[in-house]
Amino acid sequence: MKNALFGGVNVAVLTPMGADLAPDLDRMAAHCRWLLANGANGLGILGTTGEANSLGISERVALMEGIVARGIPASRLLPGLGTTAITDTVFLLRRAAELGCRGALLLPPFFYKAPSEDGLFAYFSEVITRAMGRAGGLAIYLYHFPAQSAVPFTLPLIARLLAAFPGVVKGIKDSSGDFANTRAYVEHFAAQGFEVYCGDDGALHDLLTIGGAGSISAASNVSSAINAEVYAHAGTARAAAAQARLSLIRKAVTSAPLIPGLKSLVARHTGDAAWTHIRPPHLPLTPAQEAALFAAFDACGFALPAAA
Repeated sequence: MKNALFGGVNVAVLTPMGADLAPDLDRMAAHCRWLLANGANGLGILGTTGEANSLGISERVALMEGIVARGIPASRLLPGLGTTAITDTVFLLRRAAELGCRGALLLPPFFYKAPSEDGLFAYFSEVITRAMGRAGGLAIYLYHFPAQSAVPFTLPLIARLLAAFPGVVKGIKDSSGDFANTRAYVEHFAAQGFEVYCGDDGALHDLLTIGGAGSISAASNVSSAINAEVYAHAGTARAAAAQARLSLIRKAVTSAPLIPGLKSLVARHTGDAAWTHIRPPHLPLTPAQEAALFAAFDACGFALPAAA
């Protein structure tokens, strides 16, 4: 898809923690700079990979403010700001807009299971209507992750939101792992300028060839340079070869618990053991898990670009 607002490689950025389990913004800013220097177009902070739902509202605001204060352009940020409370989500959206963010990724209200389509439409209508007065121009991206939220974004719901909020509801991240679902989003809505992103790096090239916008993915914390090669050369043999390598990396990274595994890989790459700090209920990898992950990753034959 041409002219997508966040077209390309967007990283679901890890949140490093200190020994006290507070977000370490200096380490995070350094990691963001490294990602931008190595293939990333955008930075999906405060997402699932960033442990956002283990952070309080004030911590999320402080993280956005702190990253921007450390020189990361707000225009590159796509923060995950969806919460179960309308007022919290609106508050976060307004602050993101004030900081200069161009868009935000929103989970559905995920605590109450099996909500009606009317109920979900009412939730997003309230959020968008309340936020837009002080968050004008902030694009809304939906976050489809039914394995975690248990609340899907169906085709009829998306159609209603696009009709009600044209130019505001701009796209979706599909973390379902079901490419038939991802394809359906493209086939039904891409002609309206709706941007479809995959959360599965293994689907990136296939998505680009049917008109998708790119990826917002966890593995790109370590694979962003290869993701960028796939995106830059989509539709060519070079991109297909890069995608084969990327799929191997994705498989290796997901062979361990994803978030602590990625933190272990970054800790090894930077030589900074503090990267393994993680908030419960997540736990650091055991030595055996870490050894197995490193062996699987190294077998891919991919050398990460030099650390920041």
